[in-house]
Amino acid sequence: MATLATQFNRAEALARPVEGVRAPRVAHTNPYRLRALPNEDICLFTKPIDNARLVKEADPAGGGRCWSAIGAGTLAAVLLMGVAAPRTAWVVAGYHLQSLRQERTQLLEERTRLQVEEATLLAPARLEQLAGTHNLASPSPRQIVHLDPNADGSMALNLQK
Repeated sequence: MATLATQFNRAEALARPVEGVRAPRVAHTNPYRLRALPNEDICLFTKPIDNARLVKEADPAGGGRCWSAIGAGTLAAVLLMGVAAPRTAWVVAGYHLQSLRQERTQLLEERTRLQVEEATLLAPARLEQLAGTHNLASPSPRQIVHLDPNADGSMALNLQK
């Protein structure tokens, strides 16, 4: 609003005839004095208004508009989630697939390590060394008994019913 007042003052000044107007004399007493601000001569008065006695009238259509806005917002949110859900599911599945690949790689490395460990533990040189430390010896040929199973089933395990 203050800029409109400035515009009106300019319009009035331009409409006045220039003949009888003399330029105001400027006193150069203080070179650091600020010039007047625009619209400095305008004073605004405020009057306090007390609306405590007023009672707000109920709007019968206001509740319906509110519920309509809530329903539209909910519908928009559901549609947005419906659009975003497949992409989110693909991203989550990709992360899960990547973690399964890493787990598979770790398990293959562990299997290889365990196979190498088993091979070193079952090496014949190591087994002979353990047999020597525990005073174990290979059986003599006389100590070996070869079983000759008969066809009569005497060697079979009989379970009693």
